[in-house]
Amino acid sequence: MISARAAGGYTARINGQEFVLGPGFTRPLLDSIMKARGGSGAPSSADTATLRANLQTLVTARVEANRRRQGPPTGPTQCHDITVYPAIGLAGGACGGYGLLLDIHDPANPQRIGAAADSNFSFWHSATFNNDGTKVLFSDEWGGGLQPRCRVTDKPEWGADAIFTLSGTTMGFKSYYKLPVAQTSFENCVAHNGTLIPVPGRDVMAQGWYQGGVSVFDWTDPAHPKEIAYFDRGPMDSTKLVGAGSWSAYWYNGYIISSEIARGLDIFELTPNTLLTQNEIDAAKLVHFDYLNAQDQQQLVWPASFVVARAYVDQLARSRGLPTARINAIRDALTGAERASGQARRDALSQLSTRLSTDAQASTDQPKVRMLIAVVNDLGK
Repeated sequence: MISARAAGGYTARINGQEFVLGPGFTRPLLDSIMKARGGSGAPSSADTATLRANLQTLVTARVEANRRRQGPPTGPTQCHDITVYPAIGLAGGACGGYGLLLDIHDPANPQRIGAAADSNFSFWHSATFNNDGTKVLFSDEWGGGLQPRCRVTDKPEWGADAIFTLSGTTMGFKSYYKLPVAQTSFENCVAHNGTLIPVPGRDVMAQGWYQGGVSVFDWTDPAHPKEIAYFDRGPMDSTKLVGAGSWSAYWYNGYIISSEIARGLDIFELTPNTLLTQNEIDAAKLVHFDYLNAQDQQQLVWPASFVVARAYVDQLARSRGLPTARINAIRDALTGAERASGQARRDALSQLSTRLSTDAQASTDQPKVRMLIAVVNDLGK
C-alpha cells in the first residue's frame, strides 16, 4: 500500500483494511471534480488533490449505501475452508460463524443440508470427516493463529476442535478437543491444519497447533478424544510473542509433514507406545497416496494384510474386547497361517474365521471383531 501511494495511486480503507482503488473507480470521480469547476481535458493537480482529500469519505458513503441496499446480514458471507469428500458425497464448510454440511452428490448443484453454530468458536477454520463419514471435526482459529490461546487461563473450548456426529442431515455436537498441555503466553497456539492418519479401525488425526507443536489424537469415541502422540519444540522466543510454529501437520505415506513457519519443514515418524502399536503404525503405512490435497479428502482403503489383522487384535487387547487368552490364541493362529501357504493357509484362516464368529457373540467390542473377521476372510480368498 505504501508503494501504491508513493507511485501516485489511490487507496482507501474498507472494513478496516486498506485497498488500492483502480482507475475504473477513480476516473469517474476525477471527471466529476473537473466538470464541477468547469474544466475539460486532463485532470489538474488540484483535481487529484481534491480527490485524495475526499476519497475516504466517498468510499465510506458508497460502502454504507451498499449495506443499506443489502439489508441486515442473514448468515455467513464467506467460508474460510471447504473440505470435500467425494466418496461419501459430502462437504464440510467452515464459514465465518457457522459449520456447514453440504450435499455434493451433484457437484454442479451443491445443497446445504445442515449447519451448526457455537458461541465458544471465534472463527470456524476448517473441517475434517472421519473415514466412514459418520463424524465431522471443525477447528477454530481464534485470533487468526497469532494469539496465545493455549495458556492455563484459556478455556479448553477456545481455539479448539469441535467434534460432531452425523446422522442424515443432523449434526450432533459431542465434545471439544484442545491441546492437553498448557503453553506459555509467548507462544501463539490454536487449532489449525491437519489430516487423518490411516490407522485401521480408529479415527486418528495429526494436527498443527502453531507453537503448541503437533498433536496426534484419537477421536474414535467422539465424546472422549484423547492425545496419543505429540511433538512440542517450545517457544520461538521465551521473552516475547513471535509468530511461529506448526502451520500444518499432514500425514503422507508413512510420515507426518509439518510446515514450521519460522524454522522450516519438520518430518516425523510415529513410534509405538501404549496407545499406538507398531502393527497399527505399519498398517497405516500400507495406505499410499499419489498426491495429497487436504481439502479434497480421499477415502482410506486398506489391502488385505496380516498386519491389518494384527492391528485389530491389538485394539481388541487394548479395549479388552476379548479375554487375554483368546487374544494370545488369535495372535498365534495368525502367525501360523502367515507361515503356511496355499491350501494350508486357506484352511487355517477359515478355521480362525469360524472361531472368531463365536468370539464375536461374547465380545464387548463386536464391531472390531467383525472388522477382524472381514480381513481374515479376505486373506483366505
